[in-house]
Amino acid sequence: MIISSWNVNSVRARIENIKEYIKKFSPDVLMMQEIKTPDETYPYDDIRSLKYENYVFGQKSYNGVAIISKKKLSNINNDIFKDKLKQSRIITADLKFKNKNIQIINIYTPNGNPVDTEKYDYKIYWLDSLIKKIKKILKENSNIIIAGDFNIIPAAEDVHNPKNYENDALFRLEIRKRLRELINLGFHDAYRHIYPDKEGYTFWDYTSGAWQKNNGMRIDHFLVSNSLINIIKDVKINKYPRGRNKPSDHTPIELELA
Repeated sequence: MIISSWNVNSVRARIENIKEYIKKFSPDVLMMQEIKTPDETYPYDDIRSLKYENYVFGQKSYNGVAIISKKKLSNINNDIFKDKLKQSRIITADLKFKNKNIQIINIYTPNGNPVDTEKYDYKIYWLDSLIKKIKKILKENSNIIIAGDFNIIPAAEDVHNPKNYENDALFRLEIRKRLRELINLGFHDAYRHIYPDKEGYTFWDYTSGAWQKNNGMRIDHFLVSNSLINIIKDVKINKYPRGRNKPSDHTPIELELA
């Protein structure tokens, strides 16, 4: 089984790229972030034509998350904690795999820049709310996969020039500590579990030739609970969509379950 996560940077603007990716790589589940559309203008028919189910939590012009799946999922929830700004940033579902009931949690963490503003405060609040909720969920189900655009660079080796990001909301120490706190609840950073030392950029800015120069960063992640780590066969960063016409600035990350 392949579970993929991708910040598509507008599902409507990128629909042809998304369809090409689905046809070429056929993930069983695709968790999308930053779909940038309300539910009523989401391209349901385009996705259904490829034989996928749609589960959508949209928002006009900004944010928005969705899960599409070859098989029906259950217990869809877009309200696992109260967001004081009521932004569409999280959707969860239950997935059956080899007699396991796995809760998949698709997140789009706030960017938080510029630092020392209300945007940064919101990122701190949002991450703290997520951590608090995950603690509770783990008491009910130890089989959890959290995926999405975390907007967090875990370590210096995960960005092309860490010096430039020391006071950035993606790399500030207190932000990275919250990612570590989340992992320490009982998760593994799946990519680093498989590839401890390999470069794994998932995002390249549109400006300054970042893609061509490979000036990227790793901010899209899969966190896999301890109970599932033994069934993780591989984690791949699929760069194909980033090199296509009118791409998202992110590229998919793919988790393969054995």
